[in-house]
Amino acid sequence: MPVMFKARKPRPATASTYKAQTDKSPMEERTYSSIEVAEVAQVSLRQLQWWDERKVVSPRHEGHRRVYYAAEVIEVTVIAELRRKGFSLQKIRRVLRFLQKEMGKRLAEVLAATSDLHLVTDGKSIYLEDQHDRIIDILKNARQPMFLVSVSDQARRLTETDRKPVRMEPGLAARRAARVG
Repeated sequence: MPVMFKARKPRPATASTYKAQTDKSPMEERTYSSIEVAEVAQVSLRQLQWWDERKVVSPRHEGHRRVYYAAEVIEVTVIAELRRKGFSLQKIRRVLRFLQKEMGKRLAEVLAATSDLHLVTDGKSIYLEDQHDRIIDILKNARQPMFLVSVSDQARRLTETDRKPVRMEPGLAARRAARVG
């Protein structure tokens, strides 16, 4: 069992890997704060910190701030959905490895909403599908319950956040205004 508190090493498949594999869109280059990610994923800031400490999703660090790329935000929202459905972190890690390998090829189209992409999994078998008839076949032929997470819906939630002003934690707006003024 690896020691949990080692010095931070860069994760092999990060958002920068995604960016290298796809054409960069403004959406992919944008970064998100922990507050924005927590709001989009509907998780607490402490939950994000815990996932970072456990290397589930490891964002960039700028001082004490965590900074997430769009791909990492989508990962966080998928993790949050799977946790709400009762998945263990061990099963979620397996799903994430698969997503990191496959999403790099499809992130730009998901963010551009040119297709509907769904993750279907039971924790062991994992599928990333954009054809509804194939999703139905997977669900019909499954030997145990399968769970579906719409990756496209997670990306849409992210783009909706970009259009809305983000709520700031109390006092943060005042501190920012004091720096500017």
